[in-house]
Amino acid sequence: MAHASTGALAPHPERNDAQFGKASIGKLAMWIFLITDAMSFSGFLLAYAVLRSTMDWPHPADHLGINLSGFATFILVCSSVSMVLVIDACKHKNRQSMLNWFLVTIGGGVIFLGIQVYEYQHLVHLGMTFSQFAHGNNLFSSTFYMITGFHGLHVLTGVIYLICEYIAARRGRYDNGNYDRLEILGLFWHFVDLVWILVFTFIYLV
Repeated sequence: MAHASTGALAPHPERNDAQFGKASIGKLAMWIFLITDAMSFSGFLLAYAVLRSTMDWPHPADHLGINLSGFATFILVCSSVSMVLVIDACKHKNRQSMLNWFLVTIGGGVIFLGIQVYEYQHLVHLGMTFSQFAHGNNLFSSTFYMITGFHGLHVLTGVIYLICEYIAARRGRYDNGNYDRLEILGLFWHFVDLVWILVFTFIYLV
């Protein structure tokens, strides 16, 4: 006898036949993307280090909001933890907990972006634009906006990615406990968090 519908959304089956060793093709593709992306960030930070070592360079603490950016760093790290809890809730087939932690992760990314926009507005008001720095070497401001802006674009992409997967979760895609897609998302989000720690250290602290 066919079971009567309970009104719940039916889980979407996930295909797991595409594998490369123990990793899915999706995870392998994400790792390849992250490796190439890491090279881009490495190039930016290396160029920044060379310029800073060969020129009269302003002290970051005199011009950048280190305390505010430190708080933004804390928020982003916390969102990385909540992303882990999203996957854990999916493993235990706890939809509500998964959705709640999704919202926490998305909120962390949005708060980080809001702080970055506020910081940019404040710095522009103080005479620090992409092409001009009123208090010293113009390359200080251009490299700052280039590197932090490039990372901010990644955070924005990650937030959109998170929202798309949150909608999929609400529709029941992960009710079957298959968390492979969430782990792929987690790889990207953890990468974004890790890169920011390096950017914050090099740009704001060193």
